[in-house]
Amino acid sequence: MLLPQPIETQSLQHPIFDEKKVNVSLLRLDQIHSGVSGNKFFKLKYNLEEAKKLGKPSILTFGGAYSNHIYATASAAREAGLTSIGIIRGEGLDRKNPTLLHARERGMLLHFVSRVDYRKKNSEEYIDHLRAHFGDFYLIPEGGTNSLAIQGTAEILEEKHREFSHVCTALGTGGTFAGLAKSLNSAQTLLGFSSLKGEFIREEIENLLIGSNIHPKGRLEIFTQFHFGGYAKWTDELIDFIHWFWKAFGVILDPIYTGKMAFGFWELLQTNHFPAGSKILLIHTGGLQGNLGFTQRTGIALPTP
Repeated sequence: MLLPQPIETQSLQHPIFDEKKVNVSLLRLDQIHSGVSGNKFFKLKYNLEEAKKLGKPSILTFGGAYSNHIYATASAAREAGLTSIGIIRGEGLDRKNPTLLHARERGMLLHFVSRVDYRKKNSEEYIDHLRAHFGDFYLIPEGGTNSLAIQGTAEILEEKHREFSHVCTALGTGGTFAGLAKSLNSAQTLLGFSSLKGEFIREEIENLLIGSNIHPKGRLEIFTQFHFGGYAKWTDELIDFIHWFWKAFGVILDPIYTGKMAFGFWELLQTNHFPAGSKILLIHTGGLQGNLGFTQRTGIALPTP
């Protein structure tokens, strides 16, 4: 069983919050667990319990070489007493990057496949091929989003968070957004900031909500203009913002998810998107393990604790 650390709801102070007459806090999910950070803790929680209940000896999942999901799954499986297998996209990779080194240290068996084969990750035929190769395992999809993940992420918002009028989160595969949508009350608005380029994410979220039989009581907003070129893409403006946020609030962000969410929130704040009197909760979904790998492959320094 994964055991969480206490989660701080950190009040943020800045002159613009007074100017706009809003209250802003940050839910520090990045502090929940040293190896299973942020939203990944909630996504993996019930999946691990199900794997053990079914008597599965291993967890198998998919991800890129710098994936938060791979890093977290390796840690979580080890803590749960399970072995883990990571199907990693790309064959000619630097296999000594911090994410993969951590996964190996936690006992994850890494299997590198071509991008062509990786695209088969949702194919039953390909999954059967992997079972023939690795034996019996419990399958968790890329990014960790499934019904049990949504069951977990629906627990992120607690009773004490009912006071917030707006909740902001990064948006990737949609599992965290869907869980938050499930737990909204009728007076709350959930804002999702997509890290992927394209409007397709709106349909994917709609399908995810329908497929999970989620009928949000609150209002949903999805923003697709803060992707900075697409998934894992960035610009100098984003990097500068991450450094500024660290200096202003003492909080480290990552350039893949939380940096884009916080940048989007700041843009909306400056353009009066939030009515006076709003109480806004930003969710720090973790992922800071990727900052070391980002610096390693780009040479761009990011804030460190």
